[in-house]
Amino acid sequence: MPGTLLLDCEGLSKVYLKDRAIVAFVQAAVEEDVRVATTAMTILEADYDRVHPARVRWALSRIDVHDVTREVADRAALLLRTHRLHGHKYAIDAVLASVAHAVPGPVTLLTSDPEDLTLLCGPSVDVIKA
Repeated sequence: MPGTLLLDCEGLSKVYLKDRAIVAFVQAAVEEDVRVATTAMTILEADYDRVHPARVRWALSRIDVHDVTREVADRAALLLRTHRLHGHKYAIDAVLASVAHAVPGPVTLLTSDPEDLTLLCGPSVDVIKA
């Protein structure tokens, strides 16, 4: 079972910017038939300021983008309540954690914020620093 590699905004930004280490990590996942994914919210958060729109479109064409549905939002809200967190600081991370619990496992989440996402994801998701 190949699983899923989820990208937070830092991971996705580094893919856009062709960061060698992150691109190699993502490519290795693809070669192992691991699904590479993110959320629609993460796309909005990612740094694409210095990136040509065609590069963003190309990168996103190779990544599964999960919509933020009512079900995803409800699971994210439950995670926030469970951990007594709130506000915009945690909202996008909670959406990503919600998706991490719903995609085929094993799940690895590449993030710049391993502390918050480890808390929100729990032990079932392997959270690593981007």
